[in-house]
Amino acid sequence: MTLIYIYNKFFFDQLNIQVINSDAKESNLSIKDADIGALYIIQHELLKDKNTEFAGVIIKHPLTNEIWMRVNSKSNPMGQITAATDTAISEVANLQKLINSQIK
Repeated sequence: MTLIYIYNKFFFDQLNIQVINSDAKESNLSIKDADIGALYIIQHELLKDKNTEFAGVIIKHPLTNEIWMRVNSKSNPMGQITAATDTAISEVANLQKLINSQIK
């Protein structure tokens, strides 16, 4: 299994992401110590992409704190996951700016 390091340390600091399997059309990831809410945002961004055929996130078992993500794509599912993650991070940053501007 390969460990994926995603560059946004704040967002993914404590995550352990491993590729279960990946090919040109499908990727399956195992993610430990994650908040499923953040992964739902990434799933939402994936589903907005016309090349995504399926994007799903499930809690494998509540006692193991392991979440699985599966993405089926017409092309490069790992690239789509990266792009969806970047978009999700950007959207959350914009939301943070909006909230901070309203609080001050």
